[in-house]
Amino acid sequence: MTHAAPFARALRDALDPPIMEARSWLAGRTFPADRPLINLSQAAPADPPPAELREAMARAVQDDPQAHLYGPVLGDAPLREEIAAQWSAAYGGRIEPADVAVTAGCNQAFCAALATLAGPGDAVLLPYPWYFNHKMWLDMMGVETRPLPCGPDMTPDLSAAEALSADGRVRAIVLVTPNNPAGAEYPGGLLERFHALAARRGAALILDETYRDFDSRDGAPHALFQDPDWRDRVVHLYSFSKAYRLTGHRCGALIAGPARLALAEKWLDTVTICAPRLGQIAALHGLRRLSSYVAGERAEMLARRRVIHEEVPGALPGWRLLGAGAYFAYLEHPYDAPSPQVAKALVEDQSLLLLPGTMFCPEGDPLGARTLRLAFANEPAPILREAVARIAAFGASRAAA
Repeated sequence: MTHAAPFARALRDALDPPIMEARSWLAGRTFPADRPLINLSQAAPADPPPAELREAMARAVQDDPQAHLYGPVLGDAPLREEIAAQWSAAYGGRIEPADVAVTAGCNQAFCAALATLAGPGDAVLLPYPWYFNHKMWLDMMGVETRPLPCGPDMTPDLSAAEALSADGRVRAIVLVTPNNPAGAEYPGGLLERFHALAARRGAALILDETYRDFDSRDGAPHALFQDPDWRDRVVHLYSFSKAYRLTGHRCGALIAGPARLALAEKWLDTVTICAPRLGQIAALHGLRRLSSYVAGERAEMLARRRVIHEEVPGALPGWRLLGAGAYFAYLEHPYDAPSPQVAKALVEDQSLLLLPGTMFCPEGDPLGARTLRLAFANEPAPILREAVARIAAFGASRAAA
């Protein structure tokens, strides 16, 4: 008698990728010519990198033999040096090249950081609504996710975090700001208070700042790097995918103390060996030469954010705008139906795809059932106004039914 090979329990039982489910709602469906699909389910840049960056990448492909070879596990030295210098200036702290690792995207930076911090039997505080890939990785690692609720302003509840971390098993607190999915920009003072909590608990503070280039506030968003002992527990994550439209080239950054990066290096060496060299070349060119381009991208994102703030309150009676920033808005709907049902009905009735809050919350939590994420970064102001108008029309048709 033969038996099928087993499946890894943690991977099998991990959260399934929610985006695949949302895409299935579009499969085989056609939309009216006068009401084409508006897809606000994702906000990863859909356009290619700017022309100057593509030209630099093309030159590297043709002329730079190193672009095609393995590189240092923790990243190319010039890029690590540039990140250290620019982040030091931006945050008013001291970051050395030895504190920087370059990873194959920010998701990998998160995975590498967690590998140095936690394993089966350990716990991590994860505010919700959460970035679902973070939850998926914790599941796959066999690490307990402790859902941390947020307040009405979509910032994590510090008193709840105090209680949830009291047993000494929490190895890290994860914060994403500006937030995905809620769009909230966490105030600096709050970050410092969470840092102090992590210090009391002997845990790390993992700060995912993927969307920092699109923060509506000027200046440093926090002062954590100004603490001379920041390396003891601060772990910073960043993505080059958003600012330079390098999603397919997989380039991110992990900033932490050298002792932690030495452990991360083991993990990275067995997973990718090194981040893609072409992505690193592009990121370095962007940092050195494209600051005005990034400023323009930020201005455009802030303009789209203003559309959401201006349109939603007046056009959608009964709805609440819980948060809007960077690439995302988070909405509370007024219906008795759960959010997946509302999201599917919006596709059917209004050719509009949003993601239900259940994709970002613990199973059965009431917040997920009453919320939707709207990703506004890929659409200009007229399309965003049309999307809000379709939500309004959806509400009017339900009221008339």
